[in-house]
Amino acid sequence: MAIGGLISNRNFGSFIGSGNGFQNERGTLYQRLGINGTKSNALCRSHKSRKISPLQAGLQHELGHRRGFQCFLPPTMDSRFRFRNNIKVNRFRAHYKSEESDITEGVVDSLPSADGSAEAVLVEGNLQNASPWWQQFPRRWVIVLLCFASFLLCNMDRVNMSIAILPMSQEYSWNSATVGLIQSSFFWGYLLTQILGGIWADKFGGKVVLGFGVVWWSIATIMTPIAAKLGLPFLLVVRAFMGIGEGVAMPAMNNMLSKWIPVSERSRSLALVYSGMYLGSVTGLAFSPMLIHKFGWPSVFYSFGSLGSIWFLLWLKYAYSSPKDDPELSEEEKKVILGGSKPREPVTVIPWKLILSKPPVWALIISHFCHNWGTFILLTWMPTYYNQAWSSASLYFPMVEYSYRQVKRLLSIVLKFNLTESGLLCVLPWFTMAVFANIGGWIADTLVSRGLSITAIMQSIGFLGPAFFLTQLSRVKTPAMAVLCMACSQGSDAFSQSGLYSNHQDIGPRYAGVLLGLSNTAGVLAGVFGTAATGYILQRGSWDDVFKVAVALYLIGTLVWNLFATGEKVLD
Repeated sequence: MAIGGLISNRNFGSFIGSGNGFQNERGTLYQRLGINGTKSNALCRSHKSRKISPLQAGLQHELGHRRGFQCFLPPTMDSRFRFRNNIKVNRFRAHYKSEESDITEGVVDSLPSADGSAEAVLVEGNLQNASPWWQQFPRRWVIVLLCFASFLLCNMDRVNMSIAILPMSQEYSWNSATVGLIQSSFFWGYLLTQILGGIWADKFGGKVVLGFGVVWWSIATIMTPIAAKLGLPFLLVVRAFMGIGEGVAMPAMNNMLSKWIPVSERSRSLALVYSGMYLGSVTGLAFSPMLIHKFGWPSVFYSFGSLGSIWFLLWLKYAYSSPKDDPELSEEEKKVILGGSKPREPVTVIPWKLILSKPPVWALIISHFCHNWGTFILLTWMPTYYNQAWSSASLYFPMVEYSYRQVKRLLSIVLKFNLTESGLLCVLPWFTMAVFANIGGWIADTLVSRGLSITAIMQSIGFLGPAFFLTQLSRVKTPAMAVLCMACSQGSDAFSQSGLYSNHQDIGPRYAGVLLGLSNTAGVLAGVFGTAATGYILQRGSWDDVFKVAVALYLIGTLVWNLFATGEKVLD
């Protein structure tokens, strides 16, 4: 049976074969049905809700009653829809709306029946709920998941050098100074494109810039073993090139989410994307040693770098810089995203004087510096802290980054843990940050939905939480408590994703990329200077002095943030 009526071709053929009789009867039908070129709803009462074209409605329904084979449109029926032109076949119970605005024209086609006759089938029309679930998944969250995947790849490609540098240094006879130079060369390019990435994203769209960044750093990752074989200068250039690609990732992502994500979902979406970075570190630390052991250190760069091509194909197919560019975005979701406002045109001129004259912008820059000082110290000097604070030998290793094997060996010897436990400790801060970033995002969006401001609350937790737990490190008596304090410090630090890192979109959504580029430049400089300053302090003081500096900057950041930061738009 088919929607549109069971119309026998034999009966209908005998009817139209009557020549003039058909013309007269057709005229009578048109008069009775009121068909004059407009859409009609002339069906019996039980079928009033079914809408097809005027000629179908009149001929099928009237002929059904007059020729004696009953009405073509029973009230409800399980029907088979045949969709032509590459549209899928689906079986379901049909229900149609009755509003006049939803009337659509159908097209009747023949479908062979069981007895060999042909039946009329509605093959085109306004069919509700016909698309599979993956096509009904919100388009804005497709963008979020793709950004999450790009950040996952970002940190996977970044941490692989920290692991591969050990067999590389043995093969090429690099000393510790050369290793440090190679590790730092990444930041040469990374610093260069922070602000430029924001400007490009605001002008040309986040899709172009983030896609460029992933392809660029993926190629640089694949080229790393080749450059290493050619010589140290080539390797330094390739690592700087990789930093150029990764430097545009955060500004471009921020630009896209500022256009795609409504305020009520902003914190959780940003938390999910940034947790991709933390999980990328976990993934890189987990799989790189196995790849090196089985296939050699070049396999890490080839395998991780090739994943970027898969991501890029998905990015080209599903990503758009703004909702207005997506032809498949539904009107309902567009209303949710835009909230009644019209999408803005891409930025052509950056009003630098206006941006730098706003106190909330400077609150972002200063707070980002204060935040990253403590964060980089915890992430880069943590193994050294474990060694110096808990080892009887009290050795000093002035290294910025440690390989996975070195960390496992260090922790297993110094903290008296087995290798499994030390491996867990190596990634524990990253796991903690990923979990608490998403928890903080959901809390923040819940508060926003209830009309509460989260600007001060979330970032205050992100500053005061780490400050508190760092002060407790001088009082702990066991390595396990030290690890717990570190994990809690990083967990509370992750609340900054719903405070500092979402504020760029609050105060200037049109310039979100530029704002993040500005503040993250300060954050990267804090990491560079903070790492160097920590080594200088340890040569003349103790770990308590290092933590006191970090705590002081956390307190300064808290003060500046609560005095000058705002969640209101200040740049239009």
